[in-house]
Amino acid sequence: MGMSYLVLAGAIMLASWLISNTLKNKFEKYSKVHLQNGMSGQEIAEKMLADHGIRDVKVISVAGQLTDHYNPTDKTVNLSEAVFNQRNAAAAAVAAHECGHAVQHATAYSWLTMRSQLVPVVNVASSYMQWILIGGILMLRTFPQLLLVGIVIFAATTLFSIVTLPVEYDASNRALAWLENKIMLTPDEQAGAKDALKWAARTYVVAALGSIATLMYYISIFNNRR
Repeated sequence: MGMSYLVLAGAIMLASWLISNTLKNKFEKYSKVHLQNGMSGQEIAEKMLADHGIRDVKVISVAGQLTDHYNPTDKTVNLSEAVFNQRNAAAAAVAAHECGHAVQHATAYSWLTMRSQLVPVVNVASSYMQWILIGGILMLRTFPQLLLVGIVIFAATTLFSIVTLPVEYDASNRALAWLENKIMLTPDEQAGAKDALKWAARTYVVAALGSIATLMYYISIFNNRR
């Protein structure tokens, strides 16, 4: 299992690098496709929320790159400065995608609800998981139960990464459907937005696969402890 895991982990790392690099190139490409409607990411987001009857969610700008997210706690669509201000296909795609999460929240989308419930568990797990796993491996012969605890904690983070997949894909589907139905973009702009979101979603797929592979590796260590 050790060599097999190394090969699998290497393949996943390579896939992650390729997808991340492709995603970066795609967003750079579609950042140059300026919208004919002249709307910024902020304006796209605000219109999508309004069209879905969502009045209690604010669209705000946050510092940094790739910091775009929806916060269900304070009901804010947080867009990075570039997405918030720019008027291109990439910005439109990201802004609409984050609003897709707001629509999920407003409609009580079950997968988003499940992911939100897992957030506190994952936050606590991430603080102690690494040390418990290391301690569990070092004390495998004398106190194997510690590794088992680490595996259970890691399984919670793996479940979170799996649950994230339908949440992210659904948000993109909602975004693209709204952009198309409201004729917000030209066909070329729509194709660019779809391509950008497709590659963004693949980063979550690779992350989930990596988490599953690592979980199986720790389980194999525990099972072969004797």
